Amino acid sequence: MLKVTKFGGSSMADAGQYRKVREIVSSDPHRRVVIVSAAGKRDSSDHKITDLLYLCYAHIQYGVDCNQIFEMIRDRYLQIRDELGVKLDLESEFAALKDRLDHKAISQDELASRGEYFSAKLMAAYLGFQFVDAALWIQFKMDGTVDQEASYKALKRLVRGNGVVIPGFYGVMPDGRIHTFTRGGSDITGALAAAALDADVYENWTDVSGILMADPRIVENPQPIPEVTYDELRELSYSGAQVLHEGTIFPVREKGIPLNIRNTNAPNDPGTMIQESFTSNQDDQRPITGITGKKDFSIISMSKRGMGNEVGVLRSMLTVFERHGISVDFTPNGIDNVSVVVPTEAVSHNLYNILAEIQQEVKPDSLHVHDQIAVVAAVGRRMAFRPGISGQIFAALGQAGINIRMINQGPDELNIIFGVDNKDFAEAIRVLYNSFVK
Repeated sequence: MLKVTKFGGSSMADAGQYRKVREIVSSDPHRRVVIVSAAGKRDSSDHKITDLLYLCYAHIQYGVDCNQIFEMIRDRYLQIRDELGVKLDLESEFAALKDRLDHKAISQDELASRGEYFSAKLMAAYLGFQFVDAALWIQFKMDGTVDQEASYKALKRLVRGNGVVIPGFYGVMPDGRIHTFTRGGSDITGALAAAALDADVYENWTDVSGILMADPRIVENPQPIPEVTYDELRELSYSGAQVLHEGTIFPVREKGIPLNIRNTNAPNDPGTMIQESFTSNQDDQRPITGITGKKDFSIISMSKRGMGNEVGVLRSMLTVFERHGISVDFTPNGIDNVSVVVPTEAVSHNLYNILAEIQQEVKPDSLHVHDQIAVVAAVGRRMAFRPGISGQIFAALGQAGINIRMINQGPDELNIIFGVDNKDFAEAIRVLYNSFVK
């Protein structure tokens, strides 16, 4: 059995967190592949190392001295090393890095990647594992996408059963230049490693005990979700939940590898298990897996008599948004009316041009815009074919005096999405949570 484990920035923040990571890794001999992020914040007033590295690069580009910032980065890693009693020469590597920075002989991507690089060097020495540089196996194509086939082959050659530590967040372009993923990309590195090595499970260790049923800033102490399918996770993420970097899902899902979200600070908590499907008895389980949403949408509604018998009206309307490069989130409709729901920010700069084009191409009887709309999604695979769920949702909202402005539900019944006024957003989520979570 093989478990690939990834530890985020909060798990790498200081020597105390390194000790927790070693305890977790050493407690299970199947945890032989470890991916790490750069050191994160130790407290709310602290700085993430990656942020400081980007700041260093900006200083150099504008001819501003960055010595103080660079010393903060170096001293952070030296302090962790010394507190752990690790014998590792980091001073010479930092000196060489500073020289390249001073001579502007390093790219922004390579500099930003050094947080993960030093975290991995330190963690490998502390665990007694082999350090495997991500630059030796993660290979990007010229368009910036990962060459999975080449990357997987390269990692298989490098990992031969012994414990390894790999820095997340970066790889190399075809010409050998360091290239980074978008922020949060260490999750992708871990997923790619799990897929490359055909791991039995990919563990993603962070500072929460799994994915929560609702935003803890809105609902007090929401319960964690013990099990969630990849489809449910996609729905939750798309609808507003800050769950995982989107690229994390695809490599492990493609290989059928379960993904387990765990808490470094509470390692005995089971966290959230994510996989394609579950066979557990669902009869006595709550129908809703999670509740999420986003604010600041606009609903653009048009009506036209006889539209239900007219071919191509919806296509004509959507073509206008396509021309302006705007992705439409939802299209609730009736017989002689149709609406599109889009983020207000996406249409605010050219709204009147869009409306004029719809008017010209479709010639509707009426055309209206409703702003200050929030979209709330109740997601759950157990809602399918279970009578009364929609009624229970709308009854609860009605009793709370919350007006529903839009309703949308897919045929697979994986989610029920509705729109409310922005001012009712938080209360709508609380009402749903309290109605379905006993």
